[in-house]
Amino acid sequence: MKVKEYLSGFALLVVVIVIGAVALDSAIFFRLVIGLGLGYALTRSALGFAGSVNRAFRGGSTRLMRALMLMFTATAITSTAFLYNQNPLDMNLWINPINMGLILGGLMFGFGMSFASCCASGVLTYFSSSLTRPALVLFSFGMGVFLGFPMQAQESWIRESVISTSTYEGKGVYLPDLFSGTPLDGYLGAILLTVLFAGIVSWLAHRYERNRRLNDTYVGTASEKEQQENIPHDFAAHKFFSFQTYEALFVKRWSMGMGVAVIVVLFTILMGVTGSGWGASTPFGVWIGRILIAVGVDPMAISEFTHRPVGLFTMPFFEHPVNVQNIGILLGSFISLLLGGRFFSGISRLRLSGREAGMLVVAGLAMGLGTRLANGCNVGALFTPIANFSLSGWIFLVVMVAGGIGGNWLGKRFKFA
Repeated sequence: MKVKEYLSGFALLVVVIVIGAVALDSAIFFRLVIGLGLGYALTRSALGFAGSVNRAFRGGSTRLMRALMLMFTATAITSTAFLYNQNPLDMNLWINPINMGLILGGLMFGFGMSFASCCASGVLTYFSSSLTRPALVLFSFGMGVFLGFPMQAQESWIRESVISTSTYEGKGVYLPDLFSGTPLDGYLGAILLTVLFAGIVSWLAHRYERNRRLNDTYVGTASEKEQQENIPHDFAAHKFFSFQTYEALFVKRWSMGMGVAVIVVLFTILMGVTGSGWGASTPFGVWIGRILIAVGVDPMAISEFTHRPVGLFTMPFFEHPVNVQNIGILLGSFISLLLGGRFFSGISRLRLSGREAGMLVVAGLAMGLGTRLANGCNVGALFTPIANFSLSGWIFLVVMVAGGIGGNWLGKRFKFA
């Protein structure tokens, strides 16, 4: 038994909660708690947006892609509770523009994540299994975001939507507008269209996996095999304070369905409390600006370059809600692995070659710059827009998958991955 590791997980959880409750404003503390929950759920259930493409290409499994479709659909349905009978313009919905930036940014993001094996939120949970690799990805990702700030702020092909609907004229397509005058003010139609899109993606994923199995090229992934082999715990058969019970509560991987359910609940609570969805990538670029200021660069010069308020780079770090939420995701992942006894044994000790390090830097830059062109990452341009009934999220999904396939193909062709 890894008692010391288990205890350190509880100790870290208590310390984070106590310090956060004392030191942070209540709204910021809420973001910390949501982040902890997201990080824990993503790690405990081995969920990740990047894996939806990488697992399918490398191992033939599309279980994660299908689970994500369920998560997107369920979150869109639950979000309707906060949108119905409300003016969407009064809420901070992520209705992103549909333009060349979305397409190019999605391709770049998918390409980069195929090599990095993580995305904006994924790199935070990636720190729990390695150090050097995610550090390189995180820094280069932040650089990509930072360098992309000026284009995102000024270029019309990134900011303006080539197609839009009445509520968000010139800004994007809001699916309920397509069903104006129908039941539930168009939300019923929007939900059914979301279900249709998710169903098509799931059907295609099923077909792909079936072909891989028939061609004997299906390999699967270790985490999915572990989830499938889990036997439901019979709590009545053991004492509550026993290792068997502890193992069921904290060690065994959650099923993907359990992970999906928890993330749907957390997203819905986040949406209900803040009126906004889940974003992750912008703070990484802001962190680069903070580093530059720390080494002597004039904050006003940073602000002028990025076309962002100077206060964004100079405000106290723990007063920015998404900063704190991202730190919570990182800590939640650490806590999950410590409580499960996987942290120390799971840390990769493989050394990186110069070629591998170079590819990780390129991948991070591509992802970071891609988020500025597409106005978000896998949570800001995919998950949250779909949950907010933005057509842009489904278009991002298509081009992101295409970029991921292309990146995996190149990696295999030139033996980068």
